[in-house]
Amino acid sequence: MIVDSEPLVLGIETSCDETGVGIVRGTTLLADTVASSVDQHARFGGVVPEVASRAHLEAMTPTVERALAEAGVTFADIDAFAVTAGPGLPGALMVGVAAAKAYALSLGKPLYGVNHLAAHVCVDQLEHGRLPKPCVALLVSGGHSSILLVPDVATDVRSLGSTVDDAAGEAFDKVARVLDLGFPGGPLIDRAAREGDPAAIAFPRGKYADGTYDFSFSGLKTAVARWVEARERAGEPVPVADVAASFQEAVVDVLTHKALKVCKDNGVRDLLIGGGVAANSRLRALAQERCDRAGVRLRVPRPKLCTDNGAMVAALGSELVTAGLAPSELYLPADSSLPVEAITL
Repeated sequence: MIVDSEPLVLGIETSCDETGVGIVRGTTLLADTVASSVDQHARFGGVVPEVASRAHLEAMTPTVERALAEAGVTFADIDAFAVTAGPGLPGALMVGVAAAKAYALSLGKPLYGVNHLAAHVCVDQLEHGRLPKPCVALLVSGGHSSILLVPDVATDVRSLGSTVDDAAGEAFDKVARVLDLGFPGGPLIDRAAREGDPAAIAFPRGKYADGTYDFSFSGLKTAVARWVEARERAGEPVPVADVAASFQEAVVDVLTHKALKVCKDNGVRDLLIGGGVAANSRLRALAQERCDRAGVRLRVPRPKLCTDNGAMVAALGSELVTAGLAPSELYLPADSSLPVEAITL
């Protein structure tokens, strides 16, 4: 039974290629340890699910032990465990869920299977305090591009828009491959774009003014590839910095435009941006500019909390415990297509 008003929660995140373990006391972050397998995937140009799953198996125990040591606590101090139950890669999710079940069962502690996307929203509380109710969340990563209305991150998260094809982060990876920049593409595009002109090439803005809150980045990705191919066929050099800057500007223009539209249409004055692409410097800058003009308060966690991590899972687990919500059953599944409205399983 949890008697402390500030629960101590250990969170496990294995939805993709990073084994993350975080420990949170209420809204205070005590430990955030990550073991990344990104280098193992780089030679393939993208994440290989079976490689990710094996890496999680190898990293789980030492990453948990590092988190406990960093927080200065033991298993006996933990009040509850939380784990990403979905969405994500099926095999990778199963490793984390199985580990969390084993820890919870052996220690007689409650277990909360949580939604990866809701966790990306909740992690901001570790840096900026309790979330305003309601707020709008723009989540952008390699697997997701979503706009959410969040009346209460523990009980009520609503999807208002999402990508109809490629996620923003996926487009960054594919364009980086076209430009021979490497993997993962997000940081490499961001770095190259700093030397380029964002207005050099007029790349398309998919679904910019279609009246929906949805995104489409597949056409943009294809437009970049065709533009580069045309230059190469003509024997002309490819201005990598200009291509990167113009592509990046097209992505962040659409993301921020739609996010501010949701805020305006729903009368919400607080916008949160999360997910791996939230670490992008141009997205942060343009979002701040547009929020300032619109009178909207912007919240963006520091880059380390934007990418996948165990701290966000622990943060949401802590929120669920504090709200008095029932824990998950030990037959908790891993659901690779878990909808964002299902905050916990």
